[in-house]
This record gives sequence, structure tokens and C-alpha cells, in this order.
Amino acid sequence: MRECKHMKKEYNQVGYIHSLESFGTVDGPGVRFVVFFQGCPMRCLYCHNPDTWKPGEGSRMSAAEILEAYKKNEVFYKNGGITATGGEPLMQLPFLTELFSEAKKQGIHTCLDTSGIMYRKERQEEFERLFDVLDLVLLDFKHSSESGHKELTGLGQKQVLEFAHALEERGIPFIARHVVVPGITDGVDHLNKLGKLLAGFSNIKGLEVLPYHTMGRAKYENLGIPYPLENIENMDAEKAKDARNIILRAFQEARSKINS
Repeated sequence: MRECKHMKKEYNQVGYIHSLESFGTVDGPGVRFVVFFQGCPMRCLYCHNPDTWKPGEGSRMSAAEILEAYKKNEVFYKNGGITATGGEPLMQLPFLTELFSEAKKQGIHTCLDTSGIMYRKERQEEFERLFDVLDLVLLDFKHSSESGHKELTGLGQKQVLEFAHALEERGIPFIARHVVVPGITDGVDHLNKLGKLLAGFSNIKGLEVLPYHTMGRAKYENLGIPYPLENIENMDAEKAKDARNIILRAFQEARSKINS
């Protein structure tokens, strides 16, 4: 593993990285350097990155190497920063914390794209170290209910909500993300419940509703994995906008009751 000699003593962790994207425009504010972490415990039915699931694969990289790559195009990130996504970055919490710690020393805005599924209260001290160097979270809300979340991802929703509350306690803002899948997460009742759920968090600063797409289907074929949503077509972008409006209306109604 190659390291910057003058920084060798500062970097102790090694991360497993799937890939790097130099000019990301949909993973946080501004133009961003996006780091795709390897490994994810969930198996979302609509996942378009099944090649990031297995832990311990990908390229072994130090924080020094990643930040060195960032520096090559730093001029373009003036209003952006670095985003950790995946996979699930919280599976590599010590390395993620080191990467963001070193990024903050260099004045780089840090953003985490996560499901929050790896959060555990018994590891609060470790998470506090991450929170100290975390500017923004893109938090995936897969579903509005425990049962729906488990059916969709294979895991329950408890840790996701606990993570969101932990962020709230620290005053760390998050942008909620939700994928609308035809026949699965586009129902009016579900969208209303999601809006009410989100209204309970004072640190939410945005909502991104993403239309389901089938672009990841080829990856499943290449990996020899059955595609879970074989008979479901792409979600129309306009319908995704309608879904966002439903969530927002429910959010605003619930928020007005909270504030009254």
C-alpha cells in the first residue's frame, strides 16, 4: 500500500474501497469527490450496486491515498467536498472516522451517505468521534414501517431511527432520501406515514425522492445473481415528483401540529 511518507505516522487505518468518483454532483452540495466503500449488510430489493455488498473486497486504501486523489482536482470542490457512500460506510467506522478527521483538518466539507443501519448505542463513544468531524448526512429512509423496511431490505428499521435521533442530539443536519418503487414504496398511505415520520426530526434540512431505475440489472447478470424486481419497470420521474409532494404535505401538516 502506497503512503505519503511525511504523513505516514498520522494514518493508522486501511479501508476497503470499491471505487472513487472525481466529480459527483448528486451526493451532497456542490461538486464532490465521492468514495464508494465496500461492504453492506442490507439486501435492498432495488439495490443497483450489488458489487459493493461483500466486505473485505475492493482496493485497500489509506486516508492519505484518498485525500491525495482528492487534491488532484481540489479546485473543482470549492463549494463541495468529500462524500462517503457505498455499500455502507458505517461498516468501516474506524476508517471512515479517520478519513473524515483528516479531511476536516484540511478544511474539507464532509458528507456521509448512509442507511444508518450499523448504528449501535453501545458504540456511542465511537460514533461520537465520527460526529465530531461530520458536516452533513444523506440518510436513506427505505420505508415508513418496521415490517416494510424488513421486507424491503432484509433488516429492521430500529437502528435507522436511532441513528437519526443521535444526529438530532448532536445537531448534525441530514437530508432524507427515499426511493419510490412502483407497487412497493409509492402507495399514498406509505408516503403519508413517511412524511409524518420525518416531521419528528428537527435536524432534517431537505428531502430527495429518487425514482426507481433498472440500470443495475446488468450487474446482477454479471454476478450471476437473480434480479429481485425483474418485472418492475422504471418509475416515471413525474410520478416521483408527485410522491415527493405527498410526503411534503404530510410532513408540513405533522410539523404544524408539533409546533402548535
